[in-house]
Amino acid sequence: MLATLSPDESRVLGTLVEKAQTTPAQYPLSLNALVNGVNQKSNRWPVVTIGEEAALRSLDTLRAKGFVREVSLAGSRVEKFRHVAREKLEVSTAELVILAELLLRGPQTLGELRGRASRMHPLDSLEATEALLAGLRSREDPLVRELAPMPGSRAPRWVQLLSPTLHALDAPAAPDRDDSHSGHDDGTRIDALAALEARVHVLEESLEALRRSLGS
Repeated sequence: MLATLSPDESRVLGTLVEKAQTTPAQYPLSLNALVNGVNQKSNRWPVVTIGEEAALRSLDTLRAKGFVREVSLAGSRVEKFRHVAREKLEVSTAELVILAELLLRGPQTLGELRGRASRMHPLDSLEATEALLAGLRSREDPLVRELAPMPGSRAPRWVQLLSPTLHALDAPAAPDRDDSHSGHDDGTRIDALAALEARVHVLEESLEALRRSLGS
């Protein structure tokens, strides 16, 4: 059975996965870059602030749990960190980015997940994303589970199980944020585009549900 992650560990691991996919030229991450990534305002819910000491504690415990490694790069004066979550969890890259998105932003619908996680790795369709979630749910130690729709919605949501109490399950959906002019994060332009894509996919999902209800 996999070890449960703390809130800080979850955000640190999710950030390492995200940056490995979206800014590979700047990966592995230094401690300073990791803290900035954890504390960024875009693609995070809730937005948090942690310091270097808390980040280091989380890195130490994640290493002990087999999720993170420290690396020394030629020409670099500082230690850097990378995740080994794909190997630890025995998942594909597509499955990993779905888990990272759920760690970083909490429970989401199929359309939201496909739109937002696609900024890290292509997810070809809603059907393909749903199949990935079904695989993660059907494992001996499930990594996700399905939640009932929020009031006023027909779309079920999905939540990760690496840190089951990380997000309130009855909280409003994570908002889309556009901080592309804040200078806070190198990937914010990509993040803003992903937010727009997520809205489009939510609309597509709603239209598909409507077509099904009409029997067309």
